[in-house]
Amino acid sequence: MLAAQDFLKQKDPSRVSSTALKVFFNIAEAWGLSSQDEMTLLGRPARSTFYKWRNGEGPVIPKDTLERISYVMGIYKALRLLFPTEAQANAWPKKPNRDFGGESALNVMLKGSVINLADVRRYLDAMRG
Repeated sequence: MLAAQDFLKQKDPSRVSSTALKVFFNIAEAWGLSSQDEMTLLGRPARSTFYKWRNGEGPVIPKDTLERISYVMGIYKALRLLFPTEAQANAWPKKPNRDFGGESALNVMLKGSVINLADVRRYLDAMRG
């Protein structure tokens, strides 16, 4: 069986980018994120690149951005497993959380580092058991 990275290496990079970005922007819409939030979660690409990506154009996403999108997808999936309704799952990222020092998970993710996304993902994975 191929590892995920090996599988992705065999795929057309522009197709992988396009699919990953579509999924990301759908999640961002479900969470009610601003363009600024989206840019931060994607690793602060140039505005022109960001808007090209949003329009389904632009350069292939870098490995760092793909990793970020992967974390966002994992967070989204974990929330779907933890909450009984889509509305509850989509509201959770913006709610204050005592385990994050009273900050919301979104605020933690918006600190801008990949490790912040990983922290939220690990937290949710631990909550799932």
